[in-house]
Amino acid sequence: MAGEILFFKGTKSCVIFLAFCLVATCLLAEAEVHNLTWEVSYQYKSLDCYKKLAIAINGETPGPTINATEGDTIIVNVKNNLLMENLAIHWHGIRQIGTPWSDGTDGVSQCGTMPGDTFVYQFVVDKAGTYMYHSHYGMQRESGLYGLIEVSVPSGTKEPFTYDGEHGVVLSDWYHSSSYEQATGLTSIPYVWIGEPQSLLINGRGKYDCANLSASVCNAANPECAPSSFTVVPGETYRFRIASLTSLSALSFQIEGHNMTVVEADGNYVEPFATENLYIYAGETYSVLVTANQSSSRNYWITTNVVSRNASTPIGQAILNYYPNQNLIPPNTTPPPGPLWNDVDARKNQSLAIEARQGYIQIPPHPDKVIVLLNTQNKVDGYTKWAINNVSHTLPETPYLIALKKNWLDVFDQTPAPESYDYENYDIYSVQNNTNATTSSSIYRLEFNSTVDVILQNANTMTANNSETHPWHLHGHDFWVLGFGDGKYDMKNNDANYKFKNPIMKNTVPLHPYGWTALRFQANNPGIWLFHCHIEAHFLLGMLVLFESGSSMVSVPPQANMGCGKTKSLMQP
Repeated sequence: MAGEILFFKGTKSCVIFLAFCLVATCLLAEAEVHNLTWEVSYQYKSLDCYKKLAIAINGETPGPTINATEGDTIIVNVKNNLLMENLAIHWHGIRQIGTPWSDGTDGVSQCGTMPGDTFVYQFVVDKAGTYMYHSHYGMQRESGLYGLIEVSVPSGTKEPFTYDGEHGVVLSDWYHSSSYEQATGLTSIPYVWIGEPQSLLINGRGKYDCANLSASVCNAANPECAPSSFTVVPGETYRFRIASLTSLSALSFQIEGHNMTVVEADGNYVEPFATENLYIYAGETYSVLVTANQSSSRNYWITTNVVSRNASTPIGQAILNYYPNQNLIPPNTTPPPGPLWNDVDARKNQSLAIEARQGYIQIPPHPDKVIVLLNTQNKVDGYTKWAINNVSHTLPETPYLIALKKNWLDVFDQTPAPESYDYENYDIYSVQNNTNATTSSSIYRLEFNSTVDVILQNANTMTANNSETHPWHLHGHDFWVLGFGDGKYDMKNNDANYKFKNPIMKNTVPLHPYGWTALRFQANNPGIWLFHCHIEAHFLLGMLVLFESGSSMVSVPPQANMGCGKTKSLMQP
């Protein structure tokens, strides 16, 4: 198999490895190798008509879509032309079975690629579906370093739905300040919040109000910020593959006059359900089917708007173009505004409505352990942080996976990460009298192939009557979403309401305000894997944990993954 291969020890592990090889052999029987070369650089862009620096791949943002078939090998040669900062790219939703060194996580699986250097990522797209890629270094993602991964089913395989064509949709929020300015404010005393984004982009295009600004700064006539257009033929049905690459915002997505049928979430088929608007959180992907069944005499609006925050950001707009109308003729109607930002019940109802599709249901095994993660905003030495069970996590200078392979116990905190909190006495609805937390680089060590329940518990921030939405993403695995609930999770009773009959599997899931989310996963992918809030500012401020299992089975660290911290001592002259 192409790429880094796991080395296993022991009878049970050998059986697992042989089974994996058989599957890999079948996948690769007709598989292709996609060899891509990307140059990453800063470019002046006017994505919303306002000129600012963006991070581009081969001059584009969003970057090029990766189109492949299940079982294909992807090789991406990434050259860092950013001149003054390092780089790492994560292949979000790709489980990296056998290739943990290509997960693209700075401080976990690799050292960031230095300016002028090239890093080669190599992995297999082992499951059809809609995925994404994005920077996993600092706060680079919000500068435009992201794109889509579309994986088709193998030839001769049918999906459980049909369509005539498809469109890829990248949703993102856009700031005019740089990620450097934002990171500085977030890590300073006094704390400076990043605020709401200036624009929402659909496939890298938005519209900012250029009134009273020089045309050299903001030019509404710039073709670079003309709205994205999606052409459909009357009477035909289209698959829209939608990915949210926002750095902060939860969104609603709607198409004027058209219903959407949701059929896929994070690469997993769902029992189809119709909706007028799709709620989508940072790090999530969906496929929806849309039939062009309205009058073909005109075009229609596609819009996205911020939910879960009382944002001042105007709605993002694109055009559903009915052939043969001109694709950029805007509709003469008012764009649909989307649902109310604070309609929490509607968002919860969508979360509860998503179920695994009949014929594709995987029944979760019984758990071996339960970990409860309390999400809180805290202070550490006067600095504002986000914490899990009162611990704000910091990444070490030396990547974890290399440290584990080399048995460098001095690289990160060996204290076991806390698996629960004082749930009987903690009031999730109040600002705590003592909001102080500690920092740590500790990890959760899991028995390989064990089954783990994770309960995400939301609480009040350091602002009264405020609890935020957190989208949580797990690297290296899909997980079963077992349930959502309001208030404090009841350790004795809430699991009685879990959805065991047809739970959906995902890699990203929302944690709603003042509520809880329960998920289950199998620690069957050797390595160490991030589990974190997908909001850039929250991740920067410590809202993450790490799960390790079977790291002794992983291959030796590649030379290319080194160059920082203690790994400098391993660099060949």
